Amino acid sequence: MPFLRTSLLSAEPAGVLESLEELVALAHAMEQEAANKYDSLADGMRWQGKDDLAEVFTRLAAAERDHVDSVTQWSQSRSGKMPDPAMVRWEAPETLDEEAAAEVKTSRLMTPYRALAMAARNEERAFAFWSYLAAYSADPEIKKASEAMAKEELGHVATLRKERRRAYHREHGRKPDQVPAQLDRVAARRLELCLGTHLAALERRLEGPAAVRTRELREDTMRMAEDARDFGSFPGALELRDAQMIAEALVDGYLEGAERSDEAERVEILQKLAEKAISRLAWLRSLAAE
Repeated sequence: MPFLRTSLLSAEPAGVLESLEELVALAHAMEQEAANKYDSLADGMRWQGKDDLAEVFTRLAAAERDHVDSVTQWSQSRSGKMPDPAMVRWEAPETLDEEAAAEVKTSRLMTPYRALAMAARNEERAFAFWSYLAAYSADPEIKKASEAMAKEELGHVATLRKERRRAYHREHGRKPDQVPAQLDRVAARRLELCLGTHLAALERRLEGPAAVRTRELREDTMRMAEDARDFGSFPGALELRDAQMIAEALVDGYLEGAERSDEAERVEILQKLAEKAISRLAWLRSLAAE
């Protein structure tokens, strides 16, 4: 069955996974490739004397090696064996394409914020990959495992977006909780309803699986509007922006709200909203290039 083309993936997956051993091998290869590329970029930044960027990529490489270890432990717990590279039938999707790597090495404008934004985008690509494999797998066990991998990547996205936000505030001399006063602020519920209108219009322009997925997101957005209640304070001008910009603002708002709240119930609600919002944003980005 063909896979939906997405801007998050450099190429469509070559098929479906046929065994859990193949899934584990592919996951291991993807995480190892990411760790190697971040290590290479860290070395390059040190050679250029860009110690702040070298530190960012060193942290990213270490995080990816932790992911490699997690996949290895998962493989050993399930089968008693290490992941087998020979089981990878396709070339693993690039977690960091050559164009992005070249930009890091040559751009004078590269900052920790931009580096972390790029890393978050890479994790979104991995999330999209596992989501599509889960969607088209006929094997319930493989589908469940692919969904687990997608959820894991979603957690990585959330972590990187938090770090990216902190880096932005450091670079602009403002603490994360120092939100500038603005008139015409709106709550998350209102933005969710606005986004729902955008998704309804988008659904009417699509057909087939894309229309079905967009309808599901629209219905979920309506439920998210109620869950968000009166949370947040966003610039009212966002209501005039496109769906992708509204979706991204909501992701950041939910992540920041969960990070700052000291109420366990509220944190749980916001974390669930953030997870759904990240998935929604990844889908909107995938449609933008089609």
